Amino acid sequence: MATRHLARSIILQSLYEWDFYNQKEDLTKILERNMVEFGPGIDEPEFVWNLMKNIISHKKEIDNIITKAAPEWPIDQISIVDRNVLRIGLFELLFADRNEVPPKVAINEAIEVAKNYGGPNSGKFINGVLGTVYREIGEPGKDDHAPVKEEGGEEKPENKKVKTKTIKK
Repeated sequence: MATRHLARSIILQSLYEWDFYNQKEDLTKILERNMVEFGPGIDEPEFVWNLMKNIISHKKEIDNIITKAAPEWPIDQISIVDRNVLRIGLFELLFADRNEVPPKVAINEAIEVAKNYGGPNSGKFINGVLGTVYREIGEPGKDDHAPVKEEGGEEKPENKKVKTKTIKK
């Protein structure tokens, strides 16, 4: 299992336990225990801690987005697994550095975690909600493709893009 996929699985297990006990348990202790049990020697422990910290700091906002994107499913009626997979996926889709976690990767990872830990329809549900949000934010990265290489392994000049930044006034 790839390190970041394992990290997301550990985060899901920790969020699940925390959510199951009505968010009254110490999430730090839960995550520490799960890191020792399921991720000894994990390459990027800081990825796990940062992702968890950021999901929790954006939880209220993420939960509001879930409510809007899945209006037929009140958040407390969404299974604990699916609810927390959505929290992970939506944080990565909306708030994470897109150079580190491109939108398509955030969506695909969430779907895979849902398939591994959720019910038979979890992958479809997660895909539907994240796909709706992805379209709402304008489908960033939709047209990004792997660069075409020339025979010598060099990237063709027409594939190179100039990155620009917009400065808000």
